Amino acid sequence: MKTGFVQAYAARVAKFAQQNPLHVAALVAAMLLGGAGASYAVGTLANDVSNIPSNTVVQAVEPLSLQTQTALIETQALRLYRSDVSRSTDSAESLLTRVGVFDTQAAAFMRSNPLVQQTLLGRGGRNLTVEASEDNRLLQLSARWSPDDDGNFKRLSVERTTTGFEARIAALPLSANTRLASGTIQSSLFAATDEAHIPDAVATQLAEIFSGDIDFHRALRKGDRFSVVYEALEGDGEALRSGRVLSAEFVNAGKTYQAMWFQEPPAGVSSASRAPSKGGYYTLGGTSLRRAFLAAPLEFSRVTSGFKMRLHPILQTLRAHQGVDYGAPTGTPVRTVGDGAVEFAGVQNGFGNVVIVKHGNGNATVYAHLSRIQVRSGQRVNQGQYVGAVGQTGWATGPHLHFEFRVNGVHRDPLTLASRSEATPVPAAARPAFARAAGLVRQQLAAAAQLQATNTQ
Repeated sequence: MKTGFVQAYAARVAKFAQQNPLHVAALVAAMLLGGAGASYAVGTLANDVSNIPSNTVVQAVEPLSLQTQTALIETQALRLYRSDVSRSTDSAESLLTRVGVFDTQAAAFMRSNPLVQQTLLGRGGRNLTVEASEDNRLLQLSARWSPDDDGNFKRLSVERTTTGFEARIAALPLSANTRLASGTIQSSLFAATDEAHIPDAVATQLAEIFSGDIDFHRALRKGDRFSVVYEALEGDGEALRSGRVLSAEFVNAGKTYQAMWFQEPPAGVSSASRAPSKGGYYTLGGTSLRRAFLAAPLEFSRVTSGFKMRLHPILQTLRAHQGVDYGAPTGTPVRTVGDGAVEFAGVQNGFGNVVIVKHGNGNATVYAHLSRIQVRSGQRVNQGQYVGAVGQTGWATGPHLHFEFRVNGVHRDPLTLASRSEATPVPAAARPAFARAAGLVRQQLAAAAQLQATNTQ
């Protein structure tokens, strides 16, 4: 019986192949592309499915009684999950109430436990996840944060056990994921990055990267566009803080600026043992964006008085203003604009608290009216290192930083610092690796631009 059926089926297939060679070719292609399509194609060759033997199996199914089903459902414990962010004003009760937990025993434990007191209560910015029972009692609470730039995050866990609550803390490695975002300037950079849900730390880096080419204090235009690819540092799958900007594009007044982070390994060392060199930002053509001097000693501020003649606010006489004043709140960090050595750190007449840094080639910078000084005379400092904080010491009518740039003792306009600094290209030995990285960056920035175009439609 079975042998006869197979022979008859084979004969049908052979006859079909002779009459329909194109259909057979399509069948073979379908078999190569996928099993499901191939199975369907073979099935359609049998014109009369009534000849295929089949069996019918009937099995009676007895459902559980309604009472039994209800009883089983009632044995399943209901778990409630919520998430939030801790606040600096949190007490044990206010924190638990905000996440929907009403548990006096848990609140009492959190008030008395040293780990919870030291790392959670009264501290804002911790990412919280809470597991509660169906009657809103606490089963488990986890708080995560990243206090240092060491590649790790901390997790505080409070858990209900058979003997009461326990608290423990662990340090675990962060994971880095890449995120892509874009935006359009309507009023300010930070307003645009907020609208695009970009962290402030990324916005600050964006301004720093292009500060040598774009004056973010005065040159932004409505309609300027930007795209950015950056690291998001996560713990247990939750974004805890942002990392480095990997690549970026900024279109200012119709002109496009692009940048990418590139780090080359030192030459002459095997790839297995060599340590990474100090990286930096480059144009996609291979020119370094790191200049000898930063554009400004504050990360983000406004110029309140430029390098020009002016009426002195205290002496009330017309005098040349030999520097630039940056308006900023007291305590705003002040950084050195270039590598060098501290020539003077202390009090000096109308400057009040002042730091003077020598940079070589006769160049020196002055940071005056500081509220505090964070370096000492003779100390070596690196570009971007904090030397003090904005204040109102000396002859100052309000909190601001007075900043000077001197060349062989002659005052120069500090706002031209970055534009006069020379940029260096990628070393020849690193060019092949840079070219490969730049190709990937072009694809990423193109995707970011497409994302922006999609969002504006």
